[in-house]
Order: sequence, then structure tokens, then C-alpha cells
Amino acid sequence: MKTLSQTWFADGYIDFELKKYTLLAYLQEINQYFTENKLYPQLADVIFHYNNLIAFRENKKILQDQFPKKLTGIQLEKLQLLYEAMIEDDELMKELEDIINYAASKMKRTITSGTEIYEFVEHKLNIQPVGIIPLDNNEGYFFLCEGRTKNTWVYQYRLSIFEKHDEKYRGIKTEFVDVWQRNFVNSYENIKAELIRNRNELPNPAVYAVETDMTFPIEETLLPVAKRSLVRYISTKA
Repeated sequence: MKTLSQTWFADGYIDFELKKYTLLAYLQEINQYFTENKLYPQLADVIFHYNNLIAFRENKKILQDQFPKKLTGIQLEKLQLLYEAMIEDDELMKELEDIINYAASKMKRTITSGTEIYEFVEHKLNIQPVGIIPLDNNEGYFFLCEGRTKNTWVYQYRLSIFEKHDEKYRGIKTEFVDVWQRNFVNSYENIKAELIRNRNELPNPAVYAVETDMTFPIEETLLPVAKRSLVRYISTKA
């Protein structure tokens, strides 16, 4: 996948046409992945770059609390110096503003396209508990099943709470366990029983099945959407 540097719009020679073609080549590849219903890491990457642009354009404060944590101190200092240079150079300011406004508009369209795919996949998911769910459902397993295959992908999950900008969020960490073939013997309940029997660290796990009748790329789309949907499901049921 083509990548942009974290400060691509400010790197090297600041020229609208040059940055335009750099951007369009990047977005062309992102959109190609989207046509194949492959969302990640492409969607997260373009959102990251879009947020960088907006933070710089609005100049709310070019500090760690505004830019994503991936930016280093050196990169932040470079952007601060560039902003100061813009104030003293009307021509440079105009060129960079044109680049940022154009790029933000193009990226927003791409993000909208990716978000529509995400929402479509999300609406096609059905989540249901497998057996009795214990009071502590912050750790357990989920079964991922899609479309035409009879495979059941099994993942162990752990929910966590983290704070960002004085707000609390729930995150999820997952670990692939195995793949079972769905059949009369390998029902959800039987897979759950086998997990309990063979994995002593979770003697009474919460277990959920995440299903869809459609087929999507597992790693690039279905798994990340399922993880976020499961977090929301568990949070609303808590």
C-alpha cells in the first residue's frame, strides 16, 4: 500500500500540483481496497492523515494533545516552525492552505466511502450469547462466522477501559485461538465446552457468536468491524 509521511503536506517543496498528485496516487490505492471491501488498515490510515490536516488548518494548538500520538517531537516542532513561517510569508501560506483544503476535501470523500462500507458490514452482523453469560463479561471468547464457508473463527477477547481527553472508552484486545468446522458435532455450545475443557485460564468465560450471511475479507474488514460491534453490544448489555 502506498503511504504518506505523517507530515506529507509540509515535507520538501511546497507546491500544490506536486502534493495533489502525491495525494491522488495515495487515495486511488485506498479506494481500490475499498472496492474490494477491504477497510483496514486503509480506513484508519486516511482518517489519521485527515485529522492531521484539520488540526494544522485550525491551528488550535500544534501540540501532543491535538496531533495523533504517532507524531514525534521533532515533527511537531517542524510543523510549528512552518506555521510561524506561514505567518510571515503570504505566498507560502496561500499555497499550503490550498494544499490542505484540497486534500481535506478529497480525504473526506474517501472516508465517507469507507464509512458507508463499514456501516453496511455492521448492519449485516448478528451478535448473540452462547449459553449463559457470567456477570463478569470483560473477558471471554467470540465466534466469527461468515457467508459461504462453514468455518468458525474463534478469538479470545479482553475488554479494557482507557481515558482520552477526560472521557472513558472501552477497548478490546483479541487473540486468535483456532478455526472449527461448523457441523452437528461442532455446535457453538460444543465448541464452548471444548474451550473450557482445554483452556484452564477461563473456567467460566463469556462467549458470543458474531454471524453474517454475507462474505467479507476476514482480517481487513469482518474482524475489525466485529470487534467494535462486540464492544458496543457488551457495553449496552452491561
